[in-house]
Amino acid sequence: MNAMYGFKGEMLHKYDERLYQIFTEAFRLLPLAFVVNNKAFVVHGGLSLLMTDLLWSDPSPLPGLTPSKRGVACQFGPDITAKFLKDNNLSFVIRSHEMKEEGYEVEHGGKLITVFSAPNYCDEMGNKGAFIRLKGSEMEPKFHQFTAVSHPPGPAMQYANPMLSFV
Repeated sequence: MNAMYGFKGEMLHKYDERLYQIFTEAFRLLPLAFVVNNKAFVVHGGLSLLMTDLLWSDPSPLPGLTPSKRGVACQFGPDITAKFLKDNNLSFVIRSHEMKEEGYEVEHGGKLITVFSAPNYCDEMGNKGAFIRLKGSEMEPKFHQFTAVSHPPGPAMQYANPMLSFV
C-alpha cells in the first residue's frame, strides 16, 4: 500500500530509506481497530463478518450486509451498526476510508462517524479535512474542520506507483 499510493516514493524523494523504514515499522505496530474509553470503536473501514473487511467496508443507508460498490469487502447498514454496538456495549463507531466533502459525516442515526483528514484529496476534490476530539466521560465528538494549504508544484499523486492507473 505504501508503495502503490505514493507514500514510499514521497518519503524516499524527500527523506531517506531509514526514515521510510521507521514509518513502515510504526504502521506495522498499529492495531487493526481499538476501543476508546469503552464508548467508541475506531476502525479504518467499517463493520463486517470478516476481519479484512474492517479495512475496506463502507456504510450504507440500506439494512444488512451487501456487496460493496468498490468491488471488495461489503457495505453495512444501520442495523449492523446498531447490533454491533449493542452486542459490544459501545456508543458509536468512528471510521475513515471515504472522502467526505465537509471532512466528516454522521450516519446511522448518529451511531457511525466517518472522518477524513485529507483536505483537497488528490489535489483535486476541493473537500475539507477534519479530525475529532472526544470530550468528557461520555466521549462527545467535537469536529474540527480545516482546508488544504498550498504545497510545492507537482502533479497530484506524483509519487504513486504508475501501475495504480491499471488497477
